[in-house]
Amino acid sequence: MKKYLFILFAMALVAFAKPARAQTDPAAFTGATAKLSHYDALYVINSSDEKKIKGTLRNINNSLEDPRLKGKLHIELICFGDGVAVYMKSGIFEQSLKDLQGKGVILAQCSNTVRERNIDKNDLFPFISYVPSGNGEIILRHYDGWAVVHP
Repeated sequence: MKKYLFILFAMALVAFAKPARAQTDPAAFTGATAKLSHYDALYVINSSDEKKIKGTLRNINNSLEDPRLKGKLHIELICFGDGVAVYMKSGIFEQSLKDLQGKGVILAQCSNTVRERNIDKNDLFPFISYVPSGNGEIILRHYDGWAVVHP
């Protein structure tokens, strides 16, 4: 009897299981669809590596230009630790940052980093904002439903 129940259960499982489908036409795949009217994303920089910083700024621009997200995306860039390099007047990112800010991106710096590294705020761009802690910002934004992007 147990044998018959097992066979019956196995047949039911096979009958109700969806078959795996291979993607046969890659051109038919268009990616995710924007179903919401508004999206929030927090980009994180905690590295002074120029290549990583440039990549992150490029990623932000790419997101803003994505036709699925165009006009629906609110972005904040949070920098802490070594990422403070992006906001240093001595760096090369001023125009890129101003361009992003002109597109509505919030530029935020961790106050803990500034204090702990004895950085004079006069050495940072005057158009950035400050939050008490970069990690706190990530946690709060995450629980507010923001996508946290750490390229």
